[in-house]
Amino acid sequence: MELVAPVVEWLIVAFVFAMGLAALAVVVMFLLDISQREDAVRRNYPVIGRFRGIFTKLGEFFRQYFFAMDREEMPFNRAQRDWVYTAAKGQGNTVAFGSTKNLSIPGTPIFVNAVFPPLDDQFALTKPLQIGPYARHPYMAPSIFNISGMSFGALSQPAVEALSMGAKEAGIWLNTGEGGLSPHHLVAECDIVFQIGTAKFGVRDHDGNLSDDKLRAVASKPQVRMFELKLAQGAKPGKGGILPAAKIDAEVAEIRGVPMGKDAVSPNRHAEIDNFGDLLDVIGHIRDVTGKPVGFKTVIGSSDAYEELFEMIRARGPECAPDFITIDGGEGGTGAAPMPLMDMVGMPLREALLRMVDMRDKFGLKNRIRIIASGKMVNPGDVAWAICAGADFVTSARGFMFSLGCIQALKCNKNTCPTGITTHDPHLQRGLVPERKYIKVANFAKAVVKEVEMIAHSVGVAEPRLMRRRHVRIVQANGDSIVLRHIRPSFGGDDLPASLNPNTAPVQAPDSRK
Repeated sequence: MELVAPVVEWLIVAFVFAMGLAALAVVVMFLLDISQREDAVRRNYPVIGRFRGIFTKLGEFFRQYFFAMDREEMPFNRAQRDWVYTAAKGQGNTVAFGSTKNLSIPGTPIFVNAVFPPLDDQFALTKPLQIGPYARHPYMAPSIFNISGMSFGALSQPAVEALSMGAKEAGIWLNTGEGGLSPHHLVAECDIVFQIGTAKFGVRDHDGNLSDDKLRAVASKPQVRMFELKLAQGAKPGKGGILPAAKIDAEVAEIRGVPMGKDAVSPNRHAEIDNFGDLLDVIGHIRDVTGKPVGFKTVIGSSDAYEELFEMIRARGPECAPDFITIDGGEGGTGAAPMPLMDMVGMPLREALLRMVDMRDKFGLKNRIRIIASGKMVNPGDVAWAICAGADFVTSARGFMFSLGCIQALKCNKNTCPTGITTHDPHLQRGLVPERKYIKVANFAKAVVKEVEMIAHSVGVAEPRLMRRRHVRIVQANGDSIVLRHIRPSFGGDDLPASLNPNTAPVQAPDSRK
């Protein structure tokens, strides 16, 4: 008891002291709030008004974990993310009791299962598809599902290394994004698509112009299979890339050729490309210098503008055509973009893809130009829809970020990513171990392809690229669904009504007079 009394006294003193400090802090905050002139709420309600700011910042996290339903959250809901997480772990994605997906929402795709689907032993795997028949080194692309452009700098070193190793394991390509080719892209010798952005990072000379010598140096690496000229991306069409200064360390600065301490802002377009003729000239030049297939990535504002491109290709000849066109939807994402561009500029992928596919097929270039769909494609249903619509390949960026462990913290532009994916803070990066995460990247890619093949088998075809618009229905505003080919007939032939199909001769009745 003799020892207890002094301890209690000290605890009382400590408590009183702590309360005194707390009271002093409240008084200081009161005086600061009532005297400041920037925030009206804090000025009118000193101290208490501070809780509004705290709750506003915490609101997105509380909604994500406690309040939002599985299929409500944006930009990706919990059901979408959970599918990726489960697939990345290599676990089965079977569910019990019934679907939680609301099938009455307009725009929802519903696949048309065959009455008599192929038997299980008739199931065929996805076949490789050639890109760039006029290039000296065409690319036989093995997978329909690949990794979209994400730059080193926007992503951390361990994230890029995990993607490289995962791509090699899954047999898919990895797009470098516009930030140049880093050693981390090459750690696993996976297939690489080198993206040339408007700033030409990695292949620019001292004046910022395209350097043929640097193009040859990049093309000399056998892992680099194709070059993609980025005209625009979905999150910010009409504006160049933005890498915040906080994410530019010495290595990023050296690879990109930019100074540290200031944002790296790419031009809004390629200065030397003023029209479609210039675009075809630059594509042809890069293909001649590198010997590799070359295409371009863009966002469609109006498909009418691209009529001139295809007319020009027809006049010049198929050898001048881009080897592929990547269509990014206006709903695409990025680490940093102005909200008006992200929210309101650019045609959504579900409309843009159909328009570009039809334009290509209308001019008879289906077997010459490959179409790559990009934009919020993270689940098998998304990929299967894109293939039905006419895409030859689908790429995803954020899907693979989820496979790395992204929790949609929405901190990509602040160098504070809690999962180590989009930060250059060594303390945060240590949480991402490439030697473990790459397996999840590969599992996710394999799961998507497997389940797209499953959908293809269910609708009655032996290979995903044999799916057509007749194999998917789209839910309308009244709740009914309509086959996609009736909403937008294709120029591919077999999806057209017989009366409009140039490849289908009408059946002639025998002439009784003969």
